[in-house]
Formats: sequence, structure tokens, C-alpha cells
Amino acid sequence: MLKPFDPDRPDWEREGRDWPHRAASRFVEAAGLRWHVQEFGSPDAPTLLLLHGTGAATHSWRGLAPLLARDFFVIAPDLPGHGFTDPLADSDLSLPGMARAVAGLVAALGRPPVLAAGHSAGAAVLARMCLDGTLAPRLLAAFNGALAPLPGAANLLFPSMARLLFLNPFTPKIFAWTADRSAAKRLIEGTGSRLDPQGVELYRRLFARAGHVRGALGMMANWDLAGLHGALPGLATRTLLIVGGDDRAILPDTAFTVRDRLPDARVALIRRLGHLAHEEDPERVAAVLCEEARSVGILA
Repeated sequence: MLKPFDPDRPDWEREGRDWPHRAASRFVEAAGLRWHVQEFGSPDAPTLLLLHGTGAATHSWRGLAPLLARDFFVIAPDLPGHGFTDPLADSDLSLPGMARAVAGLVAALGRPPVLAAGHSAGAAVLARMCLDGTLAPRLLAAFNGALAPLPGAANLLFPSMARLLFLNPFTPKIFAWTADRSAAKRLIEGTGSRLDPQGVELYRRLFARAGHVRGALGMMANWDLAGLHGALPGLATRTLLIVGGDDRAILPDTAFTVRDRLPDARVALIRRLGHLAHEEDPERVAAVLCEEARSVGILA
């Protein structure tokens, strides 16, 4: 059963009126949700699945997806509760729950990816899917991937704080009321990234909707990254860890720790870019990803 209309959520005819690559968008019903999905490139090309991170949506790929579409058929959904995709039930707000939902979408689309790439929490969803056997790409790529617990006390405090904020029904509305352009810019720059005015405006537009904020808080509040990190030695998929050298959200050194837990992985460090490296310099990120795809035989 599909979710009823929620006036607090982003609306396709309002927030999506000039959405990047709007012509590439369509809506798909799968796993009990209505998903916003963007598709780029030739259907005859190998399939690449892109998953954005917490608090973002398909706009995160506005520069990268067209570059990758030169070689791939690119599928990029809004994750549940983000952008224009329905939220999950509270009982499913966990990493395995999110992974099951995305697996349902991939099955409905009928295009299993040979390459799966995710940013931050999106990379965690893909890793969980690979571990669960619901996804079997030849290459998994993580852009500043959230694949390890936060260091020290933050590992306990951050999810607990997000959970308290999520449970308070007024928190998303208060955040939305105060989400002006300067607040969005400060939040982005706090991750070590600097975006152009359009990039800042798209995040502000989403942060101004309480339903989107609630989706992001729910995602952060219910995840067990320690469990995922502990399972990483069982991830046999070839993995590329692309890291922005100036990332302040997930410290670059974390990627090397994660690499050492994986059976088949390497780190590609891109200097002078932050947590949103793929938005800051999509050309450099695309070049690194496509080079790795050639090295494993996905591309000629």
C-alpha cells in the first residue's frame, strides 16, 4: 500500500519545478513506496547504480551522472524519505531495512548493476546489499563512504542525539523554518566542501521541507555502522574507496582502516576536495571511477 500524501514532504511541482535533469526523472512503484528515479545514458550500456547520502537527493549527481552516462546506463533514485521518494515505516528505518527497500526497487527496474557507487551513507546501503546477497556488482565504489563507526564518544552520542531529534515531532519543522541559504551554506562548508550557488540552493530547498529533514534524521538515528564495519571482511566485491582529502565529515584516514578490513579494495585519494567531492569536481571523480571500471574489465 502506497503512502498517503504528506504536505511536509518536497513536492515535485513545487521543489521539483526546475530540478536538475528533470527530463531524466520518472516515478516508480516498488517495495510499497513511490520512488523518484533518474536515468541517463543508453539502455544498451552496462548498468551503474548511484545512491546519494543522508540529507541529499538525486541533485547530488547533477554533474557526475551525465559524465558517467557516456559509458553507462545510470540509475539514480532518491532514497526513502529523501527528496521525492516516499518514506519508510519507522520500523524499517535501519540499514538492513533501507537495503531491502533499495533491493526491491532494483528488482522492479530489472537492471541489476555491474557497478554500484554510493556517497557516504549510500555506500553503506550498497555494502549491506552486497553482504546480504541482494546485489552482486563487479565493482563497488564508495565516495567518502560511511563504512565505519564515528571515532570515540561520537559513535554513541551522534546516533542517540539524532534519535531524540527524530522522535520529537517539532524538530524537523523547526529545522525547516530556519533553513535559509546561509544555514545551508554553513552546513555544507562544515563538511569541507564548497558548492556553487545552485548546489547550495538545492540543499536549502530540501532542508526547508520538514518531511525531508525527518527522513534524514530517521536514517541517522537507526543505523548500526559498527555492525556493518564488523561484517566488512565478508565483502568479497572489488571495492574502490574514493576519498576527498579535505573531508571533515568522515576523516580521510578512515578509508585506509576500512581498506585493510576488506578482501579486495584500494583507496583513491583526491586532494583539495571535501565530503561532497563528487559535486565539487565531478570530472575528476568520474575519471577515477571509469579508470577502475576499465581495470576490472567492465569498460573496454
